[in-house]
Formats: sequence, structure tokens, C-alpha cells
Amino acid sequence: MLHHGRRRGRPRATKADPAASNIKSLNRALDVLEALAAHEGVTLSGLSSHLHESTATMHRVLSTLERREYVECDPERQEWFIGPAAFKLGSAFLGRTNLVERSRLVMRDLVTISGETSNLGIHRDGQVLFVSQVETQETIRAFLPPGTSAPLHASGIGKALLSSFDDDRLEAFISTAKFTRFTDRTISSANQLRKAIKLTRQCGYALDDEERTIGMRCVAATILDVHGEAVAGISISGPTIRMPDKKVRQIGKWVMEAANEISRRVGAG
Repeated sequence: MLHHGRRRGRPRATKADPAASNIKSLNRALDVLEALAAHEGVTLSGLSSHLHESTATMHRVLSTLERREYVECDPERQEWFIGPAAFKLGSAFLGRTNLVERSRLVMRDLVTISGETSNLGIHRDGQVLFVSQVETQETIRAFLPPGTSAPLHASGIGKALLSSFDDDRLEAFISTAKFTRFTDRTISSANQLRKAIKLTRQCGYALDDEERTIGMRCVAATILDVHGEAVAGISISGPTIRMPDKKVRQIGKWVMEAANEISRRVGAG
């Protein structure tokens, strides 16, 4: 167990200046971990090219991380992957809250009743960070494993969370939003987003209608904490052929009921 001593996050003389406290080698190692997390197997040369570093430098970083089991190498394919120590580190983040644990059974029930995949996501640095998933057994299905992120404006959970913002906070988000387009259905302007949020507030659930991926839909609702504040979103995602217009309202009802049940389990009144 770590000895805390004085309760300080930084030494007293240290200022919160990112440039002054930057450790280049640590940043390089974190860049490697993030690159491996975003891809399913990367060669040394591929990683070197992606991060604009020499292969010798990348090999030193990988070897160091491998000794600590943060990465591992497939000797036959000569590709590098995230290792078990990185998983343990990520699990510690999820362990900060009982939200994931308390949502799990409700998500399974939601998958059973809907036949589609359920996701749990939180707002993190202007994105939706997906922290849990229960998959359907269907061959064609949505796949957003924990650790995946998505823009708020282009996801069901993102729009559900945005609908919980007060007007000032929503306008502050809109003023800096980039509105990256993924399909011809993606929200691409401030007015479009305002209309979508207004509709979400009226319905009680948000709809991602092929806005991130053509052929896929997502219906989401917010989860509230003990203070009545939105802390996460839960969703059902699947192909449009199994989630046609006539089923969206029913799925929305199921998702809202699931969100209310999880909210109750985490202490909302």
C-alpha cells in the first residue's frame, strides 16, 4: 500500500504548466500504448511510421513496456499488442465507480428483450468514452469495446448526455464543436444539433440514425446519480434492418426504463 503522507497531488513548488512538467520519454511510451490500443496488432515499422519515430527508438520503448507486460509481441506475425498490465490499469479506472457493476445485469436484460447490443458510456474530454458492453449473439451487430470513444454530436449516448446540459453549457460546447462528418446523415451544424437536442429532451431518448455508420442505429438515454445529474448513458445499437422506424419508439421505452433502473441502483431518487 502506498504511504500518502501529506495529501498533495503535486509538489508545492510545481506549477500546473504542461510544458514545464513534460517528460518526453513518458509521452513517447504513452503514445505507443495509445497507438496499440487503437489498432489490432501493429508491426515495429508500422508503429515507427505512425508515430514518426525511428525503429530503434520504438524498439527500446516496446522492450521496456514488454518487460512490465504493458505490451506483448506475437513472434509469428511480428506484431505488437496491448498487454495484460494495461488491462489492469484500465480496470482500475473503472473501479473508481460502481456504475459499471450496477449496470451489468440491467444491460443483459436489455439485450435479452431487444435482441441487440447494449453499451454504457460516460462523458470524457468532449467525447463519449464507452466503459461497458453486452453483445447480442447476432452475426451482424454493433461493436464498441470498452475504451472506444466517439464524438458527442455523432452518437446516441453523446446526444443523450448533451440533452442534460443546461443552455449555457450546451452553447459553450457548440461554440467549439468541430462537427466532424462520418456519413451524409451526421449532424454538421449548430442548428442541426440544437434541433436534435430539443427532440431528445421531448422524447426522453436520443437517436443516432446512421450518423456514425451507415446501416446502424442507436437509441440512448441518460443515467442520473444521487444528485440527479447525468453521469452516463445507456444505449441499444443494431442494424437498421432490425431496428426500423416502427420499432424505435418501443426501443426508446426499453432504454429509458433501463436508464431509470440503473439510476435507482446508483442512488438517484
